[in-house]
Amino acid sequence: MGRTLTRKMLREMLTLVKPDYVQCDCKGHPGIASYPTRVGTPVPGFVRDPLQLWREVTAECGVSLYVHYSGVIDREACRRHPSWAARQPDGRPWGQATSVFGPYVDRLMIPMLKELVDRYGVDGVWVDGDCWGVEMDYSRPARQAWQAATGLHKLPVARGDRNFERFRQFQREGFRRYLARYVDALHAYAPGFEIASNWAYSGHMPEPVRTNVDFLSGDVTPQNALADCLLEARILAQQGKPWDLMSWSFNGKWGEPAQTTKTPVQLQQEAAVVMAAGGGYQVYFKQKRDGAIYPWTMKLMAETAAFCRARQPYCHRAVAVPQVGLILSRAGYYTQIDGLMRPRGKVYEALRGILCCLLDGQNVVDVVMDHHLEQNPNRYPLLVLPEWKVIGPALRRRLAAYVERGGKLLLIGVQPVRLFQKELKIALQGQPLQQARYVEVAGRLGGVFTMMQRVVPRRGVEVPGWLYEDNEAQGARLPAAVVTKLGRGAIAAVPMNLGERYLAARTTVARDFLQSLVRRLLPEPLVEVTGAHLIAVSLTRKNGALLVHLVNTGGAHHAGCYTFDEIPPVGPVQLQVRLPHKPRRVRLQPGGRLLKWAFAQGCLTVRVPQVAIHEMIEINNEIPTLD
Repeated sequence: MGRTLTRKMLREMLTLVKPDYVQCDCKGHPGIASYPTRVGTPVPGFVRDPLQLWREVTAECGVSLYVHYSGVIDREACRRHPSWAARQPDGRPWGQATSVFGPYVDRLMIPMLKELVDRYGVDGVWVDGDCWGVEMDYSRPARQAWQAATGLHKLPVARGDRNFERFRQFQREGFRRYLARYVDALHAYAPGFEIASNWAYSGHMPEPVRTNVDFLSGDVTPQNALADCLLEARILAQQGKPWDLMSWSFNGKWGEPAQTTKTPVQLQQEAAVVMAAGGGYQVYFKQKRDGAIYPWTMKLMAETAAFCRARQPYCHRAVAVPQVGLILSRAGYYTQIDGLMRPRGKVYEALRGILCCLLDGQNVVDVVMDHHLEQNPNRYPLLVLPEWKVIGPALRRRLAAYVERGGKLLLIGVQPVRLFQKELKIALQGQPLQQARYVEVAGRLGGVFTMMQRVVPRRGVEVPGWLYEDNEAQGARLPAAVVTKLGRGAIAAVPMNLGERYLAARTTVARDFLQSLVRRLLPEPLVEVTGAHLIAVSLTRKNGALLVHLVNTGGAHHAGCYTFDEIPPVGPVQLQVRLPHKPRRVRLQPGGRLLKWAFAQGCLTVRVPQVAIHEMIEINNEIPTLD
């Protein structure tokens, strides 16, 4: 350990990349420390202490030093201390998950983090393997805690068992207490020490931030990372905490013995999605077995960093301007997943599909959770509820009241349509069935094969689209959508699982069909972008300016392509931005480039010749808000 790591290597890297902070390994999922710990289990064979070198050189360069520490997941702790392990219903240990009800956090985790503060003066920790590493725990400490909290002695083990959902919520609360325990202990011990728990309060844990973590973070999967960034950035941006997302610098299938380092173009595109939502950005480059780095890869990071720095003044911690709110149901998520806090399986397929479809229509979209809608949901002129099977009675009442007060609600999927049958003023005909139909929009038809619910609209309900049995707009047809007034607002519905279908099989007709419904409910959005569909649009405000972000989402993102170095530029792109006054200045950032623009009747028209990866239109004016 430390054999080929040198001060010169680290100094050259920091000089080249100029990062705000670096995060280096100290204890990963195997549970073996890569520094000479006196508390945990160190790797044998130290030539020198790599963490000491990192601390000395980062201090010289004025760069903060964070460490990567695996929290709940610790294979060595489970091996050495079997009583610390989380247990399966039959009593067998899970293998690598510690029990959040046991002594691990007090006996090992907190002492090791204090050691890192005392010996190295590290500035913070990025705790990996935490919420997503928690397993259903039937260990003695978990059993005793359950009995003390509920008075019940029987532990449910499967869906359908009495108190199963209550037991799962109890397990999640156990993680929250574990998280608060080490966060509060470290803050008391070392004020200013910063802590992030990987994927806490993200799509893995979609709930209000009630733990005093300093920032939110997560590492997106190496394959199809752009899609993950598009979703997770929009989730974290709404949580009221500083946040960043981490790209993996390499790509390849899980378990393959070799991966390929991504190109700066790939990393810059992923960074653009994150920055356009106001977040920070980090990239994970592997260290060698002895703790050294691969210097050639740092040249790639330097290019990526320069791309980010040029955009930082306009992006970092910018605030989203509400337009379309896509709903992530906490009840739906926690009910549908098999485990505790990890979105395994297909739980987010529908949400991802609708997000992609909305973004492909150049809509400005935030992902909002139940708690975001508790106060002033009407800041969003349009809310979209995708194919959640469960949303809970409180959210249902809140959405109905939102429409009554003047809001516009778009329901997509079989279950939401059935849930809001009364408000939609429709009758349901039969049970939902997997069907093949053709949806028509603007004279074009596209095939759809998904779950559908036949609906019969009552008097006064509009039918803005139809489903046909064949690839022509003739013969028998079924409503593809319905729209009706409710109070001062309006509610529309698509009685089929469009999101799941779009994620698996995108079509231009499905995109344009959904977009026609969005425009029907939101006819005058603050920004409209035309000229290219491979553009993800974001709208933020910072330092008195309104910023329209255009991110080129093109490129070879399919599973068989690990790396690519070309993204075809798109353009020209036309923008219309509705403003209360003529702007003082309109610039294309970064670089303050001049643009041709015109303003008439409350509408700014701008033409952007080309979007390579990420361009921003900075509009200095009074910022319109709907708060």
